[in-house]
Amino acid sequence: MSEESLPWLVVGLGNPGRDYAGNRHNVGFMVVDLLAERMRTRFGRHRRAVAEVAEGRLGIGGPRLVLMKPMTFMNLSGGPVAALARFYKVPIGQIVAVHDELDIPYGQLRLKCGGGEGGHNGLRSMSKSLGTKDYLRVRFGIGRPPGRQDPADFVLTDFSTVERKELDFLVDRAADAVESVLARGLEWTQNAYHGT
Repeated sequence: MSEESLPWLVVGLGNPGRDYAGNRHNVGFMVVDLLAERMRTRFGRHRRAVAEVAEGRLGIGGPRLVLMKPMTFMNLSGGPVAALARFYKVPIGQIVAVHDELDIPYGQLRLKCGGGEGGHNGLRSMSKSLGTKDYLRVRFGIGRPPGRQDPADFVLTDFSTVERKELDFLVDRAADAVESVLARGLEWTQNAYHGT
């Protein structure tokens, strides 16, 4: 089976449960939720992984796409990701992680393939379970915490009132970036989205 016929796996990283839904750490869930809306599909539990999964195509004739939200907590995300990658036979080069990034200013996007995890427990778990760091990442900037707030606490707080005014637009833009990576590739998308 050629790689062109195999699906893409887009992983939204976050924590399950209503208490975490609005957290900065859950922006990956927000982006894949929007992608599922665009595809007119719904998430359901998968029988082979502790995850919610939605399947479909982006547009007429678009690539096959599996969206997933691991239903483990963030630091155990890798197990479900690896299980689904095996189940759908997804090549490493067609796995995209969408996640929050402390080291990028709020609302900015940065895309890359491979590299370090920057202390992100979800990425660390994915890299360990997949046995490689060479998957694509769509990094959604949340900025550094104010003052002396512990970053581990900051990521588990909700976006501020000011941030929420732009959040829908920024999540929409991140979803556009995911679609662009699938359709046009990483380099084109970096050139288009790495402006301010």
